[in-house]
Amino acid sequence: MIQLIDDPDDRIYADVRDKLISQGASVIPFLEDSSERFNYGGLFKTRIQDLIDSIQRDGVYMNMNEWIRGNTKDLLEGALIIARMEYPELDEAEIRHQLSTIRSAIWLELNEEQTAFEKIRIFNKVFYGKFGFSGERDDYYNPDNSFLNRVIETKKGNPLSLSIIYSVVAQSLDLPVYGINLPNHFVLGYLDENDLNGLFDKSDRSGVLFYINAFSKGGVFDKKEIAAFLENIDRKNDRQYYEPCSNSAILSRMLLNLMSAYRKRRDEEKFTEIKRLRNLFDLKV
Repeated sequence: MIQLIDDPDDRIYADVRDKLISQGASVIPFLEDSSERFNYGGLFKTRIQDLIDSIQRDGVYMNMNEWIRGNTKDLLEGALIIARMEYPELDEAEIRHQLSTIRSAIWLELNEEQTAFEKIRIFNKVFYGKFGFSGERDDYYNPDNSFLNRVIETKKGNPLSLSIIYSVVAQSLDLPVYGINLPNHFVLGYLDENDLNGLFDKSDRSGVLFYINAFSKGGVFDKKEIAAFLENIDRKNDRQYYEPCSNSAILSRMLLNLMSAYRKRRDEEKFTEIKRLRNLFDLKV
């Protein structure tokens, strides 16, 4: 079958391609080995790479579909699935190790006597000071600003990717920090730990003690600033903009960010791939 990969008859190649793709990721090492061992010319190597890319993309779609329909909805896991669209060989173990290193450095400076504000001040000192994370302002629409492996490597990202890393590390430290899906921006909310069990009337409460801007060195602000922001952009002062959103909403927004980034670069192929992934969220009932 390998010898038929560079067959000039497109119908034959299409049949071979479908059979190989149907084998899934298990066939990738075999294809890579064949590309190195056999010298069948440029068409052969081009088609081998196309097969590998297609199999990897299909694996991402399958994993994302399983994530959407699963019960856990782990935020880090979902963000890494998206990152594999561009970086299929990313080292997940290394990423988790680096996040664990950040967590440990922050944990060493926390104690139970500190207030929520004090804990976030310490968190910011380590996260932005020691580890050097910052908002990417010079190349804001670079797609890499949405891929967690690249953000962890470069220490630069957009509001959403930085918020994901910030909240994942914070939650691993039992700090109740969750995403707030504002229009035109993404921030975090530190939940009121006295209200986590729903003890208070929710009619005029968001359940958030204060808000955090992960894109701007973890600056802390209150609901009045959200109200002013919404008024400034002429948006309805809706309750959803004050409360944590779901992990599904976060990943859906990440994909929309990537679609916008690729559209600005006029990369219609990548735009279409990401749009197909984003559409999976609309299929869930």
